Amino acid sequence: MGVVKLRSLHHIAVICSSYQISKDFYTRILGFEVLREVYRADRQSYKLDLVLDGHYVIELFSFPNPPKRPTRPEAAGLRHLAFAVDSIDEAALGLKERGVAVEEVRVDEHTGKRFTFFFDPDNLPIELYEV
Repeated sequence: MGVVKLRSLHHIAVICSSYQISKDFYTRILGFEVLREVYRADRQSYKLDLVLDGHYVIELFSFPNPPKRPTRPEAAGLRHLAFAVDSIDEAALGLKERGVAVEEVRVDEHTGKRFTFFFDPDNLPIELYEV
């Protein structure tokens, strides 16, 4: 029996606590485009498909009263999302100009590349990694 042949990452699902705040954050601040937005009345839930540079990347869900995300110490499971940027300084400045707190830029000791973190409205860590 051979290894499963995956082609690529299709999308990442994120559950938010405030749909309108998260929708605004991912579209207006991070620049994702809306591919599809659906309200599912039977689940009292929105499903928002978000595109980055022509690629479907994030499936944003809202559900009534989702539990809070565990914080430190880090729990098992998804640790963070990471996005490649051409200029870490330019990206960090753009976030700061929009009122988003950005951590100090660090250098990856294994690759020598620069990176930083910020958080979405539900405290999900998001990394910017300079390529």
